[in-house]
Amino acid sequence: MALRYKIDIMAELKKNGYTSTRIREEKLIGQSYLQQIRHNELVSWKTIDTLCRLLNCQVGDLVEYVAEDTPEAAE
Repeated sequence: MALRYKIDIMAELKKNGYTSTRIREEKLIGQSYLQQIRHNELVSWKTIDTLCRLLNCQVGDLVEYVAEDTPEAAE
């Protein structure tokens, strides 16, 4: 995948006072999305929006584009 997280999202949330329990109790992010984040899988734009709000950051602070090595790219 060409997009990946630049930071450990769960660690940043915890550092900002958002534990898994708090996130679940306040219904900030769904449990399935938390699992995706834990497994470094990308989530929906709505969830990215929520993460940016909770962490007071920009999308570019969370994800980055990394070119994949393909035979076409070498030509």
